[in-house]
Amino acid sequence: MYRRFILTILIAWIACLSGYSQEQVLYKQIDSVKLFMEVFRPKTIEAAEKYPAMVFFFGGGWNSGSIKQFEPQAMYFSQRGMVCFLVDYRVRNRQQTTPFESLKDAKSAIRFIRENAGEFHIDTARIVAAGGSAGGHLAAATALIKDFNEEADDISVSCVPNVLVLFNPVIDNGPGGFGYERIGDAYKSFSPLHNIKRGAPPTVLFLGTHDNLIPVETAHCYQKVMEKVDSRCDLYLYEGQNHGFFNYSNFEYYKKTLSEADRFLQSLGYLKEEPIIEIE
Repeated sequence: MYRRFILTILIAWIACLSGYSQEQVLYKQIDSVKLFMEVFRPKTIEAAEKYPAMVFFFGGGWNSGSIKQFEPQAMYFSQRGMVCFLVDYRVRNRQQTTPFESLKDAKSAIRFIRENAGEFHIDTARIVAAGGSAGGHLAAATALIKDFNEEADDISVSCVPNVLVLFNPVIDNGPGGFGYERIGDAYKSFSPLHNIKRGAPPTVLFLGTHDNLIPVETAHCYQKVMEKVDSRCDLYLYEGQNHGFFNYSNFEYYKKTLSEADRFLQSLGYLKEEPIIEIE
């Protein structure tokens, strides 16, 4: 217990020096299951200001995973002036749930953030949903999928983000796509690729050309459908890279995708060109 206390103090001290602050917030409880999100704020928050938000969903096939996956990205973008959220959600290995519960939680998380926008000092018209693999599916699905809402949610509060940043996302759940054996015919109302419609948020998508789960052709198809409905979809392909190539452990491509995501958000007016923070 003492060692944990010291570690907590150390993390808080490092955060203070690094230009962001961190806290944990309970956003949902289902029976005995409590779901938290970690919040990373810029070090200096002006009371009269509203900041863009970035909400991260971890990958793991809706089976497992950790909110720590996108902690480096959240640290970076909080230093860039965004309020970042690392969202926990139900998965099969921990709560014996299906992908449908995972999506319900993702939608609940964004609704919670919007409902508490004043407390978080965020602009509800500038919410970015981001995620990798199955977490990329959840980010895209909050924007595109109408069904799979938690019964207790206030659905008058929108769960639709304004922008999407997707890292080798699961975007096709149809026959031949990822997860079809678990989703079945529900893919028609669950798969982002099959539910793109006019008004879909501007999107940037990162994919390795050797991804064994997400074919390059699927990403190209997603981009074409987005363009047909007059929505922006920037696609970045990374030659020879595998699934999960964007993670911090693969620092070269972590840095490349983070830099492109930064430029994408600059192009939308969510970030200023200066000051650029050194990616570490």
